[in-house]
Amino acid sequence: MATQAEKAKKFWALHERSGAFIIPNPWDPGSARLLAAQGFEALATTSSGYANSIGRADGAVSLEEKLAHCCALCAATDLPVSADLEKCFSDSPEGAADTIRLAAEAGVVGGSIEDFSGDSDKPIYDFDLAVERVQAAVEAARSLDFHFTLTARAENLLRGRQDLDDTIRRLQAFEAAGADVLYAPALTTLEEVRTVVDAVNKPVNVLAPPLKNVTVAQLGEAGAKRISIGGALARAVIATLLRAGTEMRNQGSFGWTADATPGNEINKLLSA
Repeated sequence: MATQAEKAKKFWALHERSGAFIIPNPWDPGSARLLAAQGFEALATTSSGYANSIGRADGAVSLEEKLAHCCALCAATDLPVSADLEKCFSDSPEGAADTIRLAAEAGVVGGSIEDFSGDSDKPIYDFDLAVERVQAAVEAARSLDFHFTLTARAENLLRGRQDLDDTIRRLQAFEAAGADVLYAPALTTLEEVRTVVDAVNKPVNVLAPPLKNVTVAQLGEAGAKRISIGGALARAVIATLLRAGTEMRNQGSFGWTADATPGNEINKLLSA
């Protein structure tokens, strides 16, 4: 089993080499091991996928539950794991910094902090507070004895605030504060990806699902370095479950089983 420092070094190296790489988002140890068996080089948690897997809505998981989830995924494979830490479970810079340190203790080698407040009346933190929170998270990350890859997220576009200029302004400020990776979820065109990439100098993470019918090669050519899928894999599994349930309940049939992965194939992957 690789040490945390070795995993951290391997993870950051993915950001330094040429081309883009996919970092898929498992929601439990089983999905993490299956993705590892398919040859992916790193994994990231998904806040919505994990929450849904334990019967919760996105955002309804406690810090303690999130940390236990991180521990479980880190123990499931030898791959580097980065954590979706949402708003770092605190409004204050000090609380955000504490969460970074706790996440590192849980075994992850990277994590994100976002400027989404969770407050429906004021969903995005004021600019100055958002920057202060990233600065505090950076300081906590740099206090560790390994390279913790800190991703700073500007959530405007994902939260219905269609202001790309402000999003870029925030990303630039997060970069100046020391974030390793920059992330604006919900870019919808390759041109938007290029605009963000051209505005900053740090690696950019792109959420793939909102960009319809694009490939890794196209995203790489647009300048994206890291490509994540958020809760999309988990939602795809839920969609299959719901279709199967609807067929059984409404039609009394089991046609959906024709597409089920054979148990021996699953066992082979999990035993790899």
